[in-house]
Amino acid sequence: MLLYACTIFVSAFLLFQVQPIIAKIILPWFGGTAAVWTTCMLFFQLALLGGYLYSHFSTSRLASRPQTTLHIALLIASCLLLPVVPGDAWKPAGGENPTWAILALLAATVGFPYFLLSTTGPLVQAWFSRAFPGRSPYRLFALSNAGSMIALLGYPFLVEPVLPTRLQAYVWSGGYVLFVALCSYCAWKSRDSLSAVPQTADAATDDAAPPPALHWILWALLAACASALLLAITNHLTLDIAPIPLLWVLPLSLYLLSFILTFDSTGWYNRLWYLPATALALGGMAYMLRADVASNVARDIAIFVAALFVCCMSCHGELTAIKPHPRFLTGFYLMISLGGALGGLFVGVVAPYTFPDYWELPILLIVTALLLLAVNYVDRESILHRTERGWGWVVAGVAALALGVTMTQYIQEDFRSYRVVARNFYGGLRTADYGQQGELEWSRKLTHGVINHGEQYLEPMRHRESTSYFGPKSGVGRAIRTKDRDQPQRIGITGLGAGVMLSYARAGDYYRIYEINPLVLDVAKKEFTFIKDCPAKLDIIMGDARLSLERESPQNFDVLHMDAFSSDSVPVHLLTKEAFQQYFRHLKPDGVLVMHISNRYLNLQPVVARGAQALGKQAVLVEDEGDDDLGYFGTDMVLVTSNEKFLAHKDIAGFKPPELQPSVPLWTDDYSNLFRIIK
Repeated sequence: MLLYACTIFVSAFLLFQVQPIIAKIILPWFGGTAAVWTTCMLFFQLALLGGYLYSHFSTSRLASRPQTTLHIALLIASCLLLPVVPGDAWKPAGGENPTWAILALLAATVGFPYFLLSTTGPLVQAWFSRAFPGRSPYRLFALSNAGSMIALLGYPFLVEPVLPTRLQAYVWSGGYVLFVALCSYCAWKSRDSLSAVPQTADAATDDAAPPPALHWILWALLAACASALLLAITNHLTLDIAPIPLLWVLPLSLYLLSFILTFDSTGWYNRLWYLPATALALGGMAYMLRADVASNVARDIAIFVAALFVCCMSCHGELTAIKPHPRFLTGFYLMISLGGALGGLFVGVVAPYTFPDYWELPILLIVTALLLLAVNYVDRESILHRTERGWGWVVAGVAALALGVTMTQYIQEDFRSYRVVARNFYGGLRTADYGQQGELEWSRKLTHGVINHGEQYLEPMRHRESTSYFGPKSGVGRAIRTKDRDQPQRIGITGLGAGVMLSYARAGDYYRIYEINPLVLDVAKKEFTFIKDCPAKLDIIMGDARLSLERESPQNFDVLHMDAFSSDSVPVHLLTKEAFQQYFRHLKPDGVLVMHISNRYLNLQPVVARGAQALGKQAVLVEDEGDDDLGYFGTDMVLVTSNEKFLAHKDIAGFKPPELQPSVPLWTDDYSNLFRIIK
């Protein structure tokens, strides 16, 4: 028993430990967007499906000795692919589809070891059920999810703060070798124990009635619903409520907890309690999406994660209520993994390339209600069947109809409230007009989730006024106005947004903008006039800024403005020592680097201060309070340079250096830690 439990626990721990490790390695290559994590999750769900399919095939079609011999051979062969560190050849060139590029990269690097890890749960449980025919293997699935949860929670708090990223990958690879030895021994022992199973036990197992076809369908649908809700709610939390680093850990932990509780014991799930609780959860999320309520980050997060947990408990609780005899265990897990993969495909692939906005969550609320109603309809023992004169069904039907109407209205509002609603891999963009035509304050705003990406006054006489983050007293405004303004300037910018920075451009200047999202360029050209009105020579380079700068010859910028992390989702690879070296390779000897570090949740001052210190540069923090009347936001920007004349200028001299903190070491491409700089 202990051997089976240890093997399953170690495999589950490694499964969820490799996910953040590999995602952190490749995250910088694809712009640091949250969609990278969603795509990684999709790959891992697909690999899990492949592992469960292999487990089902091998246990149902192969005798014990060929089955275990094959598995041992595959385990040993997988060690040849270690360590799981992607090579630089996988870095994107800038024009490829990021979804397929990420999936191909993961398949080539971590795919085979992850596939074999994913086979362990159902395969070892099948071996256990045959070796111990009188004992239920399903609690081992709860143990598996406990191992996953420990790995998930341990990474940001225990692993990431201590080990460099590449060392994490090497340590994980060492742990995988240990797993191979443990699982191979388990397979070898199981071969002997399976051969020794009494014939009477085999006969009893063979007599087990196969589950009805409807159960197979429900297993997949319930798993798909929970998986899709997890990803959709995570997207909503990190885009529309609060882009807090590591926030994705909370919903994923509760998702795993629902698996642990429902598979550990049937006593954790009681339909009498969870059916009304799920109705309340769906209604609460619908209300929060639809109603115009004042934002309260803590309250909103609490509502959505609590609602996710209740819905996952209902979906997974209904799964365990119709779980089959252990003889059909691998088929049961196969359908669960199929459902998880379908949920991931819906949110990670179908939705971004089909819906113009994040409509998957309102759609999933309706689907969840209908699916749970269908489950209760199929089960004649449901409380809804026992209500007098069918009043339970009437109430449930009216509630589902009201939910459907509310979510339909929510989707329709996207078209009524915004001029443009568009979406791709990198996220959703919206534009809207504010004020009345003819007023001086009449403006158009570009947003991505809750983040403002620039706005423009629509009266022609105000078209080229700077707005939003880029007022004349901001760090970048002071840098451009102070740095050799009496001669043509070369300005580099990461992050196009609406194009507001081009309001500083003059005839004879050269502006070079790096933008990873082609949708931003399209919207900026069609909805705003900053690009069209730009008097300077302008080049817009598509692709990740850091990768583009690495490939280019020195650009000799007077000012390089790093604005790609003005939102709360921080591309860490733009804050490392190696990134700073690239920036100064492209700046003139007396050039100025402007780091826009405005952030509600992270204190980036010590990170930038360490980077400047490592390169022997001086840095000053420009804190601009903004001006609401003139349309300027408050900003924090750090100016990094070795230009003493620039630092002595009256517009710069009064500012102090950014703070250094002993607890925040220098970030490199191999080490960073968001946890230490959370405010």
